[in-house]
Amino acid sequence: MEFKIPFSRASLGRLKKRAELFRKFIKQKKDTKLQSYLNKVGVVISREEYIVISLLGFSSTFLFVFALSFVGLVFSRFQHALLFSFGVAFISGFFVFFSRMIYPKIFVNRKQREIESNLIPALQDMLVQLTSGIPLFSIMVNISASDYGALSYEFKKIVQKLNAGSPQLEVLKEVAENNPSLFFRRALWQISNGMRAGSDISIVIRDSIKSLNEEQLVQIQNYGNKLNPSIMFYMLSSVILPALAITFLTVISSLINLGQQVTIFMFVGLFVLVVFIQIMFLGVIKSIRPSLLQG
Repeated sequence: MEFKIPFSRASLGRLKKRAELFRKFIKQKKDTKLQSYLNKVGVVISREEYIVISLLGFSSTFLFVFALSFVGLVFSRFQHALLFSFGVAFISGFFVFFSRMIYPKIFVNRKQREIESNLIPALQDMLVQLTSGIPLFSIMVNISASDYGALSYEFKKIVQKLNAGSPQLEVLKEVAENNPSLFFRRALWQISNGMRAGSDISIVIRDSIKSLNEEQLVQIQNYGNKLNPSIMFYMLSSVILPALAITFLTVISSLINLGQQVTIFMFVGLFVLVVFIQIMFLGVIKSIRPSLLQG
């Protein structure tokens, strides 16, 4: 997974050069959540540089949208063109700023879920290759070239550091410390500890797979417990209440003789609300899905 700042076509290096001029105006802080997320996305960028990049996105979006909307509204002879243009430009700029500020967290969460969903199959692949007599370094090369998504990218970083001459144990420790997945960190720590102790790595990986399978069962049980109330809420908000609302609106519109446009507007609004609730429900189901489940 490659980290790209939202709403920007420029490269990260060019954005960092632009941010250098205003970086001194941002108060420096250490050990912030934003900096921890930036450390885990796989790029070298400071918290101050990223905040400046987000603020520059706000200012450029604000000026562009303000100029475009103001010119359009003036030509259309809108009465409050200046005020309306300012409001639209501010909302657009704030949306870009907020999207950039929250994106590192979203990126890290996506990366974590993609790593954990492929972790058990990758470890099983490693175990098969180890029992076949393939060296551990060759196995890491094979995993990095396989289709395991973000997990393959992490092994690719390990292989690159090892090819550069770094010690194997230090590389595994470094990659583990900067990885957002707790389960992947545990697996790397167990492998590095097994190598340091001179243990059979196949036994270490087999124990890691066993513990991950147990954790997977726990996640599935928790998922089932969370799914039942979610389904009840979905049935209530998307099936029962809309059916009652349609009956109620039909009766009310006939009793008080509502206009045709008002009636159509209410039914269309109810339809949009139901569609919105269903989309939100799908997002909730996806967010609570166990991370160790593949696919």
